[in-house]
Amino acid sequence: MMRKTVAVIGAGVMGSDLALLCAAFGHEVVLHDIDAAALERFSAGLASSLRNCRLVGAFLPACKASDVAARVKCTAALADVGAADWIIECATEDLTVKETVYAGLRRHCRTDVHYGVNTSCIPITCIASLLPRPELVVGMHFMNPVPLKRVVEVVQGFHTSSQTLDAAREFLGTMQRHAIVVKDMPGFVANRLSHLFMNEAAVLVQEGVASPTEIDAIFREGYGHKMGPLETADLIGLDTVMRSLHVLFEHYQDPKFRCCPLLRKMVDAGVTGKKTGRGFYAYRD
Repeated sequence: MMRKTVAVIGAGVMGSDLALLCAAFGHEVVLHDIDAAALERFSAGLASSLRNCRLVGAFLPACKASDVAARVKCTAALADVGAADWIIECATEDLTVKETVYAGLRRHCRTDVHYGVNTSCIPITCIASLLPRPELVVGMHFMNPVPLKRVVEVVQGFHTSSQTLDAAREFLGTMQRHAIVVKDMPGFVANRLSHLFMNEAAVLVQEGVASPTEIDAIFREGYGHKMGPLETADLIGLDTVMRSLHVLFEHYQDPKFRCCPLLRKMVDAGVTGKKTGRGFYAYRD
């Protein structure tokens, strides 16, 4: 396997899982976040995360936690990503934030680096416009939880070259992930559908039609989904779901993407899911 140096931008739930995934498959990883506490949480929890992945049957190779940790450099300095072959961007789902991130990446990264954009809903063509070589930018939408999902939605922006698509397939193949290539539209395929499920499930709770437990049980036991829409929303973060719905509504101007008032209220209250210990469900560490 041709090992790469991979810079993961953002040490939230998705970025941390991606750093673990890449390092477990032998790639050298630079995990960047301006929040030192987020980086510390990743480092402190790495062995436990890897152990939990094995318990639930994640698609990872046999590896020692110490070896995985040795392949990950955590840093708050964006200049440390300069040698990367791939940038996987997992910054907050906010275009203003991403504009700041990409301004820094333009200064520090190689001109031939490939960008795998892990945005939830923002069009890849829009993000590629922030860089001098948009042909090197591709959507790389990993599914949550990353270690359990083999499929990756690869999004071809307006300028994404066939060479970049081939490079993305090859890179994902080194981690035994299956790339499904789709065209660029806001929300792509997965999130354009999944966010409708999560939003309407929140409406059902708001209306008192059913409880979160009952709604998720219908999806798990009736449809065979591994997680229900509200469990998924808690895992992603209700604030992230809300921001993604705002992006979809802004682009399509379709009322079906209007964020549920209950969802907005929970975010305002700081009850945003698993990361805060409470969302539609209560969690313990």
